[in-house]
Amino acid sequence: MTGQLAFVESPVQLLNVLEWAHTRAHARGPAPAPGTGAPAADAPAGTAPGAPAPVTPSGTTPATAPDAARVTSPLTVVVLSPTDPMSRGQLRRMAQLARDEGLTVHWQEARDGGGALLRTLRRLAGPLRSAERVIIGDPFSRYVQLLLTLFGPRHLTVVDDGTATMEFAAQLGRGERLVRWHRKGSLGPRELVLAPVTTLARRRLAPARGRTVEIFTSLPVEAPAGVEVTGNAYAWTRARFGPPLLTGGADLVGTSLVETGVVDADHYARVVGELAAAHGATRYFAHRREGAEKLHRIAVDTGLQVVRPELPLELVARRGPVGRTIVSFPSTVVHTLPLALAGTGVRVAVCEVAPEWLRATASPRAQGFLSGVTGTAAHEVDRLTARPGRPTDRLEFG
Repeated sequence: MTGQLAFVESPVQLLNVLEWAHTRAHARGPAPAPGTGAPAADAPAGTAPGAPAPVTPSGTTPATAPDAARVTSPLTVVVLSPTDPMSRGQLRRMAQLARDEGLTVHWQEARDGGGALLRTLRRLAGPLRSAERVIIGDPFSRYVQLLLTLFGPRHLTVVDDGTATMEFAAQLGRGERLVRWHRKGSLGPRELVLAPVTTLARRRLAPARGRTVEIFTSLPVEAPAGVEVTGNAYAWTRARFGPPLLTGGADLVGTSLVETGVVDADHYARVVGELAAAHGATRYFAHRREGAEKLHRIAVDTGLQVVRPELPLELVARRGPVGRTIVSFPSTVVHTLPLALAGTGVRVAVCEVAPEWLRATASPRAQGFLSGVTGTAAHEVDRLTARPGRPTDRLEFG
């Protein structure tokens, strides 16, 4: 494993590594002939009607775009496998897509018991030292930060893993320590122990003599001094999948804001019901971190069909079927879906999070950050405002 080495811990990270490799391949010159894909299979028994079909063994559906070129890059992807089943399932399907595109993928059980960390470090030490470029998806990950302390790559690329990319760029530009936006600012015992690792990793994530840093993103970020920002237009996704069949209604996109302790669960459930009624939604695409109890409540209270996607939402929506309107809370998809669905006629709307929805324990930065996500959404995205006590027919467009 030499040359270019990517570390991914989520399905979205792996998708964006594929997008990065596709962009780089096209920047180098003419693309090779498109690969052949197999049609998606029928949904297996037990899959809810209208749910996205799973990826076939070949991992692709026929490409319709004329530039549907395969990714050809001497790139090795190391999956630092998470523990939750939904993320693991999506990652396995994304790993097969990456292999179909010509990438080498190694699955590393990085969190499997007490000795997993040492085994991972032992296996990756050599490749890390010899890698010319390292691609990571989550600069806030303690695991990735620890790996960064072991080497100093000449070239470093950070790809999107959610709206945290915006916060990373801002904190790097301000010279601050790296803290996730939904976390409180005070250091707990674990953070104190890991503070030296975080400090060194932050230096490794910044441009310096002999090291370049690139952010590959679909989000509006201000480039810190010396950092190159490359736009992600989801060209690979559009070349490989779709266009989707559009249904007559709307789809809602779930969020993990309740699970991360930012938004009150009761407020969230109420507004989901209001949005479903106002827009004639029939499906709720669950975030991979949403809990079963919360999803059961949504299904019972609203009548929505809860769908657990088997791939990142950008691919699910592009493959279809998908509603003519997609409604989301502030998240990465209000930036990525307009790109992935460009030219399909799908309308994307974002519902802002009101201050009264926030839990008392939420980070003081949460409201400002979420408002920033909504305010910087693409021009094609409609803004919705939901206030406490408003009836469902009075959700307002901003």
